[in-house]
Amino acid sequence: MSTTPALSLVEDVAGRPSGDAVPVLTESGAVLVAAQLAAELAEGASERDAQRRLPGAELDAVTASGLLAITVPSRFGGADLPAETVAEVFRILASGDPSLAQIPHSHFVYVNALRHQGTPAQQGFFFGEVLAGKRFGNAQSEVGSKHVRDIRTTLTRNGRGWLLNGVKGYSTGALFADWIPVLAHLDTLVDPGHGPLHVAWVERTAPGVTVVDDWDGLGQRTTASGTVTLDEVDVAEARIMPYHLTFEGPQTYGAFAQLLHAALDAGIARAAITEAAQFVTTKSRPYPDAGVDRAAEDPLVVHAFGQMELQVRAAEALVREAGRAVDRADADLNEETAAQASLAVAAARASSTQASVDVASRLFEVAGTRSALASLNLDRHWRNARTHTLHDPAAWKVQHLGRYAVDGTLPPNHGQL
Repeated sequence: MSTTPALSLVEDVAGRPSGDAVPVLTESGAVLVAAQLAAELAEGASERDAQRRLPGAELDAVTASGLLAITVPSRFGGADLPAETVAEVFRILASGDPSLAQIPHSHFVYVNALRHQGTPAQQGFFFGEVLAGKRFGNAQSEVGSKHVRDIRTTLTRNGRGWLLNGVKGYSTGALFADWIPVLAHLDTLVDPGHGPLHVAWVERTAPGVTVVDDWDGLGQRTTASGTVTLDEVDVAEARIMPYHLTFEGPQTYGAFAQLLHAALDAGIARAAITEAAQFVTTKSRPYPDAGVDRAAEDPLVVHAFGQMELQVRAAEALVREAGRAVDRADADLNEETAAQASLAVAAARASSTQASVDVASRLFEVAGTRSALASLNLDRHWRNARTHTLHDPAAWKVQHLGRYAVDGTLPPNHGQL
């Protein structure tokens, strides 16, 4: 691993041509680089949020560090790091800037999709792209459909191959991507427009592809989670891979994706309690009834911090355990190990959801009136937590855990668990 301090990575990549080969990181190296980058990202996170300034240079720094290539399989020259380490990297980056940390989420999900369903030729090409510093985006969910798994985008035959048409929302990462994986129904003669789901890989700059930064969420404001429009986009046969086959047997595809979401929320929770502690020890005034000179000595404040620390540590521990469960399932994949991975991730997701929202709100309780000043932007932690935790309902995680606890019912086999 390079010994160049990651704290200077944003400056180091200024003017660097895209497509440069990235370093291959070890487990300890990836965690160290993530920590160094997170410290730098934290310095500008509040200002970027307040001004809604997209983190282009900062994302380039993360890419150049090699972190986005840590799941490329070793047989293709990648680091092939375990899920537990990947989750820790996400948690650390999110503690610095959760908006930036969310941008490459789909990049990792679709690297994983290639591992599951890509042909050897597709794997060789796209893993090579990742190692060369290229990024994957996301065009999966759609706005206005019946539910999150209701997809209307289609791939239809033409004389040269396939045409891709549709409109996607919540397309985090697409604006910064080199390649956009698009979830679409592959047209069939038997069931036109409703065939099995496939992934079409298109270049962000391809004719007919339009990416619009129209995301206006109250939190995660700089993720550029906007709209992708696909209008008669030509797609070669070699750039299409099956998606539906992923769920025809035991899989950790969904658990891995959800694990990274849980890690993001745990990172938000850690950032909130860290900034609360900084505020209380440097700016807060003590309440007169406490009879102390510093707010940080107020026993009620200290007790509240103890409760928050307990909640955050529990979420972090469940994220680590969930990562280990995914790794165990990947090493010996069957119905039982895949189910246990999903249940472990469900627990982590439910815990990190509550911890991030609760701690980001309680921050103001312990910090006092001054912490509510808009100029301080401390509310960004709650806004980020509340927005990101809406990705899918934590209550359904608890429901699946409850059904397993009551009668041993295994969770459903789909991409959201």
